[in-house]
Amino acid sequence: MGLLSRKAMCNSHGQDSSYFLGWLEYEKNPYHHLHNPNGIIQMGLAENQLSFDLLETWLAKNPEAVGCKRDGQSIFRELALFQDYHGLPAFKKALVDFMAEIRGNKVSFDPNNIVLTAGATSANETLMFCLAEHGDAFLLPTPYYPGFDRDLKWRTGVEIVPIHCTSSNCFRITASAIEGAYQQAQKKNLTVKGILITNPSNPLGTTMTRPELNLLINFITEKQIHLISDEIYSGTVFNSPSFISIMEALKDMNMEKNNRVHIVCSLSKDLGLPGFRVGAIYSNNPTVVSAAVKMSSFGLVSSQTQYLLSVMLSDKKFRNHYIVNNQNRLLKRQRKLVSGLEKSGIRCLESNAGLFCWVDMRHLLSSDTFEAEMELWERIIYDVKLNISPGSSCHCNEPGWFRVCFANMSEDTLELAMQRLKSFVGSIKKHNHQESEKLRKESHIGKWIFRLSFQSFNEQDQR
Repeated sequence: MGLLSRKAMCNSHGQDSSYFLGWLEYEKNPYHHLHNPNGIIQMGLAENQLSFDLLETWLAKNPEAVGCKRDGQSIFRELALFQDYHGLPAFKKALVDFMAEIRGNKVSFDPNNIVLTAGATSANETLMFCLAEHGDAFLLPTPYYPGFDRDLKWRTGVEIVPIHCTSSNCFRITASAIEGAYQQAQKKNLTVKGILITNPSNPLGTTMTRPELNLLINFITEKQIHLISDEIYSGTVFNSPSFISIMEALKDMNMEKNNRVHIVCSLSKDLGLPGFRVGAIYSNNPTVVSAAVKMSSFGLVSSQTQYLLSVMLSDKKFRNHYIVNNQNRLLKRQRKLVSGLEKSGIRCLESNAGLFCWVDMRHLLSSDTFEAEMELWERIIYDVKLNISPGSSCHCNEPGWFRVCFANMSEDTLELAMQRLKSFVGSIKKHNHQESEKLRKESHIGKWIFRLSFQSFNEQDQR
């Protein structure tokens, strides 16, 4: 054991979180409609599988892009040889155009300010290495994506200090919450290097309001710290209010060249291609861009992937068709989940984006504690056989909230999941009713015995 490094032996990866443990249980007993119909249904994975047919149709019509050809000629050797860390210019141009279109073309992006990474995980970690030293801190609004405990902390040594948000205002960020987190970091002698937000939010499925964005910009300006806006769900906004990128908020404040604000984007959610490992950092800070490009050598995007996607995203007709249809499908599927939950007497936080809902199961807890939340989660995963993510894994400070994904399965599978949950909730209600009746009867019997005893005492006293 002494031959291994402290990094290899430490437990700061976050793999013991219930978020990851749920995945492990699912992998032991995965649901399949034919081969394992009683298995665990995966509702803890934020994948978008609703629009694969749109991608497959485009691929069938564009075999040259798949076959590494351009104008009928093979470019295999060109793509197979060593590529510059900066990435293919054609892909970077197509990517920034796609980013602008998702944001309603209200802002534009310079291809020279983008750094390609192997997914958003790599992008966020790279920014930590660029902006903070080991032991420095970033503030994150709660609840937040459980993987951040791994992505931001494990290899960098950066600390996360929560900005506690509550259900009383639908988990919106407030000035007092930000200031409270900043002061808490100072009490711990931590140097705060910045704030990281997800917009749209994972796990809330909501977009940030303009007042929230303005509040954040003013705060980081006052404190002279950084702001990272993780916008990997920007293309999943399926309902009003519309998405406001941090770049749009900066533009409206005449601060679009701010060199302390950085964006993380990805094609994992917007195009449903997590296996392609395509992420990016966008920054107006040339020093950050330069350093991130050097670091990107540890997680490059393959040239073949870049070429294929450069052709796909340069197709403006396809791009628009995909964005519109994908958002419509997400809206339809989200409504189906919300409707199914309501039939079980379960409500969600009102959402307009993402691949999941933030579900309120506080009324199903045996007590208002995180221990009761874990008890409920264990029953749901082992008895109901649904893998959902408990709010405590997202660092929510209120027990009873869960993230439930809806876009990584068929409509029939979602219907089955809702049937299982409805049956489970019904059994809880039946049990609670029986317990209530038992207590009522015991109380009635107790009162009857008391009356008899009192009557007997009076009779003896009269004698």
